[in-house]
Amino acid sequence: MEHYDSVLFSRMLTELTLTFHIIYATIGVGVPLLIFMAQWLGIKKQDEHYILLARRWTRGFIITVAVGVVTGTAIGLQLNLLWPTFMELAGNVIALPLFMETFAFFFEAIFLGIYLYTWDRFENQRKHMLLLIPVAIGASFSAVFITMVNAFMNTPQGFELENGNLINVEPLIAMFNPAMPTKVAHVLATAYMTSAFILASIAAFRMMKGSNHIYHKKALLLTVKIGLVFSIAAAIIGDFSGKFLAAYQPEKLAAMEWHFHTEEGAPLVLFGILDEENDIQYSIKLPYALSILAHGNPNAEVIGLDQYNEEDIPPLYIHYLFNIMVIIGMGVTFIGLIYVVANFLRRTFIHNKWFLTLLVLTGPLCIIAIEAGWWLAEVGRQPWILRGILRTKDAATTSNHVDVMLYLFIALYIVLGIASMIVLIRMFKRNPVEKELQDVKGGG
Repeated sequence: MEHYDSVLFSRMLTELTLTFHIIYATIGVGVPLLIFMAQWLGIKKQDEHYILLARRWTRGFIITVAVGVVTGTAIGLQLNLLWPTFMELAGNVIALPLFMETFAFFFEAIFLGIYLYTWDRFENQRKHMLLLIPVAIGASFSAVFITMVNAFMNTPQGFELENGNLINVEPLIAMFNPAMPTKVAHVLATAYMTSAFILASIAAFRMMKGSNHIYHKKALLLTVKIGLVFSIAAAIIGDFSGKFLAAYQPEKLAAMEWHFHTEEGAPLVLFGILDEENDIQYSIKLPYALSILAHGNPNAEVIGLDQYNEEDIPPLYIHYLFNIMVIIGMGVTFIGLIYVVANFLRRTFIHNKWFLTLLVLTGPLCIIAIEAGWWLAEVGRQPWILRGILRTKDAATTSNHVDVMLYLFIALYIVLGIASMIVLIRMFKRNPVEKELQDVKGGG
């Protein structure tokens, strides 16, 4: 019973840490690109509003980076403490991307520090803007390298297994595994998309509260345009992800689509609930759509859960996570498209309170979609921590003090979450846009 409890608490603590960290990590990956875009536009158009956007976003970004460092360190600590068997078995294989992720972060942090310190020390703003390129590259490659580790857990390769030990390790082959292209592309696209819509939410909120300043309108248009581009990219990559799952993780695809029986011309199940007999109620079935998603052929055979032993089938609730992710993705894309088209056609309804409310919701909804996506990725791999090689229950620590760690980290994340929100709110309340623009003009 003790061993079962340690596995349960280890999973709960890891899920808690990932759930909290992914918010700050997503912002950490996506915002540098948006800062670069704002400053580039400001220089190109000689527009002080975009320059101020870059400056204000950078200030807020620093806070999220600080929290992300703490939670990222916690993940590294927990990998070693909670999953010692996994790290002992696979540690040598994934050591390179883990090291490279740390290197990428320091690369980003060094140039971010220089960028901040030298803001008013460059006569040529273009040269100063170039400092953002390594910041954005470092942030994105942090995500690339850590996602490579996750991809390896789904499609492990680059080694041989002998008497329970991994030998003949080839780290580069392990890093560039079959899951890597779609996972990395999806993580980057959704990080840029989510960051853009979070910043769009803030601009829309200020406008909804009565501010009619052109600064907020420019911020809203820029962020929604960027969010729309990457939301469309995420949908396209999602199609490739479905085909990857059909080829390499068919049990995960079958579980998240509630595809119980192997068949040709398989329908796609949307919504619905499962009863006690695993019969699907209240669903919408799109004929042939799952065969198209999985193989690009409406008559293709899609492997069902009937081909797997019960102990190898992922939890079926991942279907709900998949639906949440897809519905939110489609929803924010639709809202973004309406806003961009209506703005182009000079329709004024997009500045009405009801539409601004929809735009305010896009940021929080994208965070929910990111959370659902990561839960889908992790829970959908169960019962494996290293697919086909090491089960999660065999990889966890046998310590009976994991519950104490769980409670301590819950307290830590509550403090970090509340503190970061208070700091961000106070930072921008004390320096409203109007005051900063006045100061810039006064200083000029």
